[in-house]
Amino acid sequence: MATFLYKLGRSAFRRRRLVALLWVALLAVAGFGAATASTATSSSFSIPGTEAQKAFDLLEERFPGGSADGATARVVFKAPEGGKMTDAGPKAEVDKAVSELKAGSPQIATVHDPYTTKAISANGSTAYVSVTYKVNSMELTEATREALEETGTEAREAGLTVEIGGDALQAVPETGAGEIIGVVVAGIVLVITFGSMVAAGLPLLTAIIGVGIGISTITALANVLDLGSTTATLATMIGLAVGIDYALFIVSRYRAELAEGREREDAAGRAVGTAGSAVVFAGLTVVIALVGLAVVNIPMLTKMGFAAAGTVVIAVLIALTLIPALLGFAGKRVLGRKVRKGKPVSDKPNAGTRWARFVLRRPVAVLLAGVVGLGAIAVPAASLEMGLPDDGSQPASTTQRKAYDLLSDGFGPGFNGPLMVVVDGGKAAADRTVATVEGLDGALPVPPPAFNKAGDTAVITVIPKDRPSSAATEELVHDIRDKTGDEVLVTGATAMNIDFSQKMNDALLPYLALVVGLAFLLLMVVFRSVLVPLKAALGFLLSVVAALGAVVAVFQWGWLGSLFGVEQTGPIMSMMPIFMVGVVFGLAMDYEVFLVTRMREAYVHGERPGEAIVTGFRHGARVVTAAAVIMIAVFSGFIGSSEQMVKMIGFGLAIAVFFDAFVVRMAIVPAVLALLGHKAWWLPRWLDRALPNVDVEGEKLHKELGASADPDEERELVRV
Repeated sequence: MATFLYKLGRSAFRRRRLVALLWVALLAVAGFGAATASTATSSSFSIPGTEAQKAFDLLEERFPGGSADGATARVVFKAPEGGKMTDAGPKAEVDKAVSELKAGSPQIATVHDPYTTKAISANGSTAYVSVTYKVNSMELTEATREALEETGTEAREAGLTVEIGGDALQAVPETGAGEIIGVVVAGIVLVITFGSMVAAGLPLLTAIIGVGIGISTITALANVLDLGSTTATLATMIGLAVGIDYALFIVSRYRAELAEGREREDAAGRAVGTAGSAVVFAGLTVVIALVGLAVVNIPMLTKMGFAAAGTVVIAVLIALTLIPALLGFAGKRVLGRKVRKGKPVSDKPNAGTRWARFVLRRPVAVLLAGVVGLGAIAVPAASLEMGLPDDGSQPASTTQRKAYDLLSDGFGPGFNGPLMVVVDGGKAAADRTVATVEGLDGALPVPPPAFNKAGDTAVITVIPKDRPSSAATEELVHDIRDKTGDEVLVTGATAMNIDFSQKMNDALLPYLALVVGLAFLLLMVVFRSVLVPLKAALGFLLSVVAALGAVVAVFQWGWLGSLFGVEQTGPIMSMMPIFMVGVVFGLAMDYEVFLVTRMREAYVHGERPGEAIVTGFRHGARVVTAAAVIMIAVFSGFIGSSEQMVKMIGFGLAIAVFFDAFVVRMAIVPAVLALLGHKAWWLPRWLDRALPNVDVEGEKLHKELGASADPDEERELVRV
């Protein structure tokens, strides 16, 4: 592989105008496709195989036009101090609001008047209007949302408190600010790392081009493939991350080759042949992790994974072709000012060298400190409770949270998450179900069931005593399912969230086995070793569990919650563990491959195990550190979001990258390799013959180019 990539790098360098033109043309075509594509609706959300989904499907069949999975809203009214919603003034204002809602949008299915549905609190202070829509929340138009938000304006002027809750106001969180912060910090880190504006600009430019092509392609195909807007968000996050990383690796190796006296074209070829091999395999691990999301069997996640994986493939191709082409245009400006002016560079050991030697002197102490430290941080993960956030986790300043609190105060917390019990049977079956539910501790008195026109299906609304995300409500859902027959199905947003969490929990171990297993085989091919991939996988699991422990401590227990803007503690978002495994595993393997490949390269060319570790850190530690700092900055930019879910994802990914890059890869990995010595690179002969030799470390390439057995022989030690 190294030889092929060497030729590819030289060819791209030599034909740089053609290569650059092809990528610009591809960006233009993708952009044109995105601009001319019809406006995409959001991807429909379904969870195949769950009881909640079966109930929705049954409702669609038996209640045609009922919009069972449509968006919902609740407009909550509270009378002024001392007044009641049954007074003439407040009642007139609510009647106006009901009329406005009915005429406000063609997407509205039903609007329920609180005075006919008896949606008035026992003390008369609070009332709510229930609204259902024909489409799900992500398919609502801006005009529909605006009409909902303007509801009750006159009522507010008349002295009533009016707040709006429900998923109809949910919108895809805007993450532009977080991305901008990440790119700015990335630029600063790259300038510090390279000492050259040109060298710093190349990874940013190519990452933006790659993301532009990926996102434009997703936008162009969104309608055809039913891709949701969240798909583009994940692809942007991952595309920026790996795009900057991969370009950083290639540019860094190119500068090292130039500093060792190579001609520019040869240096570009060698950079792509060596660092490019690491990029290919690092990219493959990310693709495996993202495509592996298909095992969860949730269409939305599968599409998100495949789209993000496509963006990673684009990032790899850009690193292998466009980067060497742009290096051809950059000339010597890619080097730092001192090097360009011919000033001598200090030959003192750099920080990576000094740290590696420290670890070699005290491997046991470093290993114990790393494992015990991460183990202690991981302890809260044993108390992990998973669920999906509701309006109760919104910031206290939002109308959704205020409506949630008004309903809780006026009617009880369970009114924020009613359960929909669907009975596939006539009146006798419905009556039996009502009697069973009323005998359960966690439910309030049940209203009469509603039947379809044929009278063969009933819908029973069950109000839990506790809030939607509580353990008591989850227990109530399980009790209803356990104590009623097969003809009774429980659904609704709360039940759907519970089923979603369970499905994610059930998929976690198979997903881990698939991703880690395939990556283990891939890393065996890369490193020609059994123990190095095993160490890489175990180290990754340790960093992810520690990161989950930190997430639980902050978002579930509330430790340091005020520091990160956590206003309401609660269960951890159910997709968080799998999401962290998929994203962090890919990035962690980037650092593992780039750092340890350099050690393997030195070992293959004759260095002793300890010397190889020092060589790997001398060349790779600075680059891996820069890459990790950039990723932490990108993810940390999302912590400032007002959305609890986005905040949690940003914090979880940032802390996981920190643990994996600086504790696992920079401390535990060299300590383990130092203790293993030559055994680290042991591979049974039969397995050595069975595995393909892809020459990631460039041994065949060095032989073809007539390089010495020791790649560092007669080279000047430089800092790049």
